[in-house]
Amino acid sequence: MSNLSQFLKKLTTGKIAIFLTLAHVLSATLWVYYAPLSRVAFFYFITAFFTLYAMSTSKLFKFSVAMVIALVVVPIIGIRNIFYLEIIFQMSVFSALALGLNIVVGFAGLLDLGYVAFYAVGAYLWAFFGSQQYYVMPYPAGTAPAGLPFLLPGNAFFLFLFLGIIAAAITGIILGLPVLRLRGDYLAIVTLGFGEVIRVLANNMDKPVNITNGPQGITPIQRPTIPQFAIDSFNAIFGGITGKQATLAEIYNVFFYLLALLVIIIIILVANRLNDSKIGRAWAAIRDDETAAIAMGIPLVKMKLTAFAIGASFAGVMGVLLASFRTFISPETFNFMQSIGVLTMVILGGAGSIQGVILGAVVVVLLNLQVLQGLSLYLSQLRQSDAVIPIINFAWKDLSNQLDPSKYQKLLFGFLLIVMMIFRPGGLIPMERKKRELLLEESEETKSGASQ
Repeated sequence: MSNLSQFLKKLTTGKIAIFLTLAHVLSATLWVYYAPLSRVAFFYFITAFFTLYAMSTSKLFKFSVAMVIALVVVPIIGIRNIFYLEIIFQMSVFSALALGLNIVVGFAGLLDLGYVAFYAVGAYLWAFFGSQQYYVMPYPAGTAPAGLPFLLPGNAFFLFLFLGIIAAAITGIILGLPVLRLRGDYLAIVTLGFGEVIRVLANNMDKPVNITNGPQGITPIQRPTIPQFAIDSFNAIFGGITGKQATLAEIYNVFFYLLALLVIIIIILVANRLNDSKIGRAWAAIRDDETAAIAMGIPLVKMKLTAFAIGASFAGVMGVLLASFRTFISPETFNFMQSIGVLTMVILGGAGSIQGVILGAVVVVLLNLQVLQGLSLYLSQLRQSDAVIPIINFAWKDLSNQLDPSKYQKLLFGFLLIVMMIFRPGGLIPMERKKRELLLEESEETKSGASQ
């Protein structure tokens, strides 16, 4: 065992680690470049980030390679297959949401089942002011005349990124005030209700004054203006490599990917600093034992409201980003299952672990958009053919649509959570304190077993 440990350590440190990392990154880049429609190639490309993270190399090396991948490789492969940028954008959005919920659940120990409400606040904020909805208000949903003006120019989007943070933070405080005395299941039920209240309000605030346009949603929502010289510069630099001139729609996908990447880097820095600060230690004390935290003089009300406000602000900025990226939002975008999905990411990755929740978000998005949808698409193609299953001689075209893997997303995620709770309760990448607690529990169990 010691020889194996020494061998693995040798592989993951020094020059060998650098060589293996570069080999993985280069091979993944070439594969996904020459096979832009291959889901396996894209999955292999995503694993290059985890190799870069896992290897014990210098921070400068990791940062340099990560920047080359993020700023050069991803835009190139994204132009060759725009669906890749869609997936990576969703990874960024859900990573930010998971990091925000991790503040509330992982750092402060407050179970929130209505987190998607803050996401909706940011999205509807820009949707209202960045669309024609202000001038649609006097008309019932679906009856507004064509040609109505927009209230604000598209470039106001950048201002609303900050306003979305403020609006969501205030909403988080509003939610936090009435639930300060609640814990555990009672807190979860109240936050669940809050999330549903926001969704129902968005669904019904189309009368008597049409504020949200009800179930029909708000569209078109403006995007910021991209100067022509930026499009020309991109095509001049990358046009020869991508093999074509990128259209405005494709450039917008690259723009929103880069903006989401910038936002998530800022969120990671903020979460790291908070975790290592007095506020983070106060949250940890509240999470472990509220009574002891109060006895030690920690301001419980202030710390809980801070957790709700900061966690909500992360969702608010991503809501603004989503509204502009999609140019359409509706209440169904913010249903209860979205909150459960983000909570799944936190638990799967490791509550309290910043790297863990990002990994959890990436895994869930890949399972949902790549694995399940890919299998469903493959089964759909088989149904349209005359192929039969060997041995049993069953025609694929007779296979029921109810067996599509995409319809069993909730079942798969539920099974994953059960497996994680049994075999890896700390998550894929547990926070350091949780690792120590689990090791201590294992050693105590081993000692008690030996004594018996």
